[in-house]
Amino acid sequence: MTSVPVPASVATASAAQLDDADPLAGFRGRFLDPAGEHVVAYLDGNSLGRPLAETPARLAEFIGTEWGERLIRSWDERWMDEPTALGDRLGEVVLGAGPGQTVVADSTSVLLYKLLRAALDGRPGRDEIVVDRDNFPTDRFLVEGIAAERGARIRWIQADPATGVRPDDVAAVVGPRTAVVLLSHVAYRSGFLADAPAITALVHDAGALVLWDLCHSAGSVPVALDAWGVDLAVGCTYKYLNGGPGAPAFGYVRAGLQQRLQQPIWGWMGAHQPFGMSPDYRPAEDVRRFLTGTPPILAMQPLKHMVELIAEAGMDAVREKSVLLTERAIVLADELLAPLGVELASPRDPAERGSHITVNHPRFREVTAALWERGVIPDFRAPHGLRIGLSPLSTSFAELQAGMEAVRDALLEVQ
Repeated sequence: MTSVPVPASVATASAAQLDDADPLAGFRGRFLDPAGEHVVAYLDGNSLGRPLAETPARLAEFIGTEWGERLIRSWDERWMDEPTALGDRLGEVVLGAGPGQTVVADSTSVLLYKLLRAALDGRPGRDEIVVDRDNFPTDRFLVEGIAAERGARIRWIQADPATGVRPDDVAAVVGPRTAVVLLSHVAYRSGFLADAPAITALVHDAGALVLWDLCHSAGSVPVALDAWGVDLAVGCTYKYLNGGPGAPAFGYVRAGLQQRLQQPIWGWMGAHQPFGMSPDYRPAEDVRRFLTGTPPILAMQPLKHMVELIAEAGMDAVREKSVLLTERAIVLADELLAPLGVELASPRDPAERGSHITVNHPRFREVTAALWERGVIPDFRAPHGLRIGLSPLSTSFAELQAGMEAVRDALLEVQ
């Protein structure tokens, strides 16, 4: 991995000075400021991003015009192409993916199931799925379910949860029976950023396919799916892409694989001619074959707004701010929380870290409950991890400072 330079001022400057020097500071005003309950520090953007300030009016406009006025005519005029048009724009701005390879549809779980099953069936004679034991539960559960369904074998990677899956861990388990490897680019618990290009190349050398879960990296860490040679990828859009609760996920299928893979959930929207009403299923010849039912057009609209905001800011600038925020969070954890017995459970090297950090303490479950009542919102992950999620475009250094000081104060109260 390439090194990530961190200026010394991130440790020595005040939060106000860091905010004054932040070239992305102006973007914070583009997010909705809640008018009701006071929020002191929102440190959970890695679970659910804030809504954009423009989204309510733009949703109302969509409902009044495209839906209210054009009614079903909008399907012919634009909506039929929405899953791939938005997928192409997301691919261009966030994923490093050329056109015709990304669709927006379904939930993360459904898309993971589709692509994982397609990858397993697309490697005949191979019957092993590789996944790590500390991956997000849905990923592991899906692997277990598909293995039972298809009579496949699971090869588990037992990586250090405080770091994550490294190329050597993958090399130790892939082989001639490996069909597909499923890994998270950024680990949901520790924030570890995997070496996706090296691991992808290693999996290919073994003759297998790789499926990357991008839920905790899309919108916060630059991704280059085409350049890395990635086969398949899935990610949610409600974290750093601010699509809203339950927003549809995206799926990426490398162009050269599309006609070689058959997804398992056949539906009319993925057929060659959706309105042909043919007696037999024939899949579309392009990435649309990975669609199934009617796409959630209304739910896609907030994502469209956020993708354009990221395009305006630039993913490289987003990453630079993310690194500074997480570095500052570690500085504050060392200064304010370590003396109280808190341990860092995330990489210290910014080149191996996404946009959140995790700190551990046995009292963090009750601390989190107290913090939420005070308008300070991190999130808790069992058994005793507190995740500090930092969305670069909506989080200030002053907000981070206030949040970390509140964590210290709440911890002092329960000890």
